[in-house]
Amino acid sequence: MRYVDAYVIPIPKRKLKAYLAMARVGKKTWMKHGALSYYECVGDDLKSWGQGYPKMAKLKKGETVVVAFVVYKSRAHRDRVNAKVMKDFTESDVQMEMPFGVKRMANGGFTVIGGS
Repeated sequence: MRYVDAYVIPIPKRKLKAYLAMARVGKKTWMKHGALSYYECVGDDLKSWGQGYPKMAKLKKGETVVVAFVVYKSRAHRDRVNAKVMKDFTESDVQMEMPFGVKRMANGGFTVIGGS
């Protein structure tokens, strides 16, 4: 059964460019190690359904939300891929400053129960 790692990241709009540079490295690494797909989505209509994301992410003035997700064949597949990804990042000399507050980020693993 498909499995997804999902991330909700509040980010200053002025740092989106830096975030996208970091995300390109992430996508390349996850896909290299077997992820089925990788998505980065930036919020541009966050007020259409009540308070939703702005309230959940405790957005501050000048911030938006990035929702990112990685798709795998199964949870076991995800665990294998993520182990390789973390090893890659640990062994890498690449130093990147996080363009967002990690303490406000939310993430989790989800079993896909519907969709295509």
